Amino acid sequence: MGRKGTMVEEEINSKYLDELMTLKLYQPESFSPLYKYHICIMQDGNDYYQLGRTATVSDRLHTNDEIENTVFVGIHYNDRYDRKDKYHPSGAKQEAYIKFLIYEVVPLLDDLLPTYHMGQSRTLMGDSLAGTLALMTALRYPHTFGKVIMQSPYVDEKVMDAVKNAKDIHSIDIYHTIGLEETNVDTTAGTKEDFLAPNRELNQLLKETGVSYIYYELDGEHTWKAWQKDLPRALTAMFS
Repeated sequence: MGRKGTMVEEEINSKYLDELMTLKLYQPESFSPLYKYHICIMQDGNDYYQLGRTATVSDRLHTNDEIENTVFVGIHYNDRYDRKDKYHPSGAKQEAYIKFLIYEVVPLLDDLLPTYHMGQSRTLMGDSLAGTLALMTALRYPHTFGKVIMQSPYVDEKVMDAVKNAKDIHSIDIYHTIGLEETNVDTTAGTKEDFLAPNRELNQLLKETGVSYIYYELDGEHTWKAWQKDLPRALTAMFS
C-alpha cells in the first residue's frame, strides 16, 4: 500500500557547513496552504523514514485525527564519522550544524510552508546522538525550537551542564526515552558505554527543573526496534 502523503526534497547550500544539504519533507495527505502546520525536524532523517517508518506513522495518526497538522522534515548525515562531528556535544561540526538549523533550515521552512512562526510549533527529534543534538540545540534556542523528542540520547557532562545552565528551559516541552537494556552500547569511538545510568541522571535533573517533561523507560536495547515501537506514542504526546 502506497503512502498517503507527499515527499518533497529541498536543498540548502549551507554556508555554515560548506556542504549541500538535502531536506526530505513529508506532507500529510490533507496538506493545503489554507492550513497551518507544526514542523518536526528529524536528525538521522533517512533512518527515521526507513527504520522508524515515520511516513507510515504520520499517515495513520493524521487519518485518525490523533495529531495536529504536522510536516516531518528529515536531514541525514554522510557517514557515521560525519554524524559524530555534527551531533556529538564535542563534535567538530556541532556548532556549525546548529547554526545551519537555526539560520538556514528554519527560514527556508517558514518560507516554503504555512507554519506558525513560533517555537512551540517547531520540534527537534532524534535518536542516540541525534537526540542529544536536539536537546542541546533547543536549550540554546528555546524560542526557535519549543519541543524536543529524544530517544536514547547520549548523555555526558556537557549535556548535564547545558541543562543546568539553560536560561529559559521552561519554554521547552521534552519527551525522553531510554531502554532498560542499554547498558553496553557500541559507540562510533569503538567503545561500549552504559546509556541507562546517565539517562536516569538526566531524567532526575530535568524533573528537578520543573520543565514540561515526559519520560519512559522502554523494554529493549539501543535499536530501532524499540524506537519505532515508541514513535506513535512520542508523536501523539507532542502533537495531539
